[in-house]
Amino acid sequence: MTAHEKPVKAASVAPLKNVSACLALVETLQGRSLDLPGIGVFSGPSGYGKTVAAQYVQNKTGAVYLEVRDFWSRKTFTTCLLQELGVGKPRGTIADMMQQSIEIIGDDPDRPVIIDEADKLVDKAMIELVRDIYETTKAPILLIGEEQLPKKLLEYERVHNRVLDFVLAQPCDIEDVRALVNVVCPDVTVADDLLEEIRAATKGKARRIVTSLHELQTWARNHGTMAVDSAGYSGRIFTGEIPVRHRARPKRTARANGNGQAAGAA
Repeated sequence: MTAHEKPVKAASVAPLKNVSACLALVETLQGRSLDLPGIGVFSGPSGYGKTVAAQYVQNKTGAVYLEVRDFWSRKTFTTCLLQELGVGKPRGTIADMMQQSIEIIGDDPDRPVIIDEADKLVDKAMIELVRDIYETTKAPILLIGEEQLPKKLLEYERVHNRVLDFVLAQPCDIEDVRALVNVVCPDVTVADDLLEEIRAATKGKARRIVTSLHELQTWARNHGTMAVDSAGYSGRIFTGEIPVRHRARPKRTARANGNGQAAGAA
């Protein structure tokens, strides 16, 4: 498996709305009639929890999961795809490995294929490889990427026309923040006013909310309390803002008067 960063434990993913939306999209792709397109797009800003949602869907559906890296070439893509499909040491030309991938995926066409960081395939003009996989297997394929992914796909009409639905990941609402509390710091009672403060300060980004809740848990433990509200909390909320170093003001020198004495001197 490819190594992925996981802001929460894979075994205890919070039931966030983005997780439910991602799963619903994949289930729609799986349940479609074969005369309908079979590619879905799940997009949104960094930090919204798209990757965690995809990993949950992978565990739930047994999907193939591939996270594209910036340095990948076409050969790297085909090699890593075969490895995710269970081929230990892929060999051959790009065409050979693509054909082998298509045969394996085609043997189980209901198994979803999830491609994370799909923007990178578009940016490197490699997204047609995905269309080739879809056209020859009709397997449900989920593309995950940043906010501009749907617009980027417009440049590749043959791929864009095969998208059944575009789903936008949403910022966390207060219910999502409560769900994250239950996973990250279940022993701490957090008042709604503090939850809303955290949600607003982090702009609803799940990754920053999780980091802030870890900080809150440590703060509560260090202060010997299991109940925290906004007025009583003095720990950090991670907003992603860059810290600014404040320079000390230089001391003002006294101005001399006409007699050569400092102004104000007797």
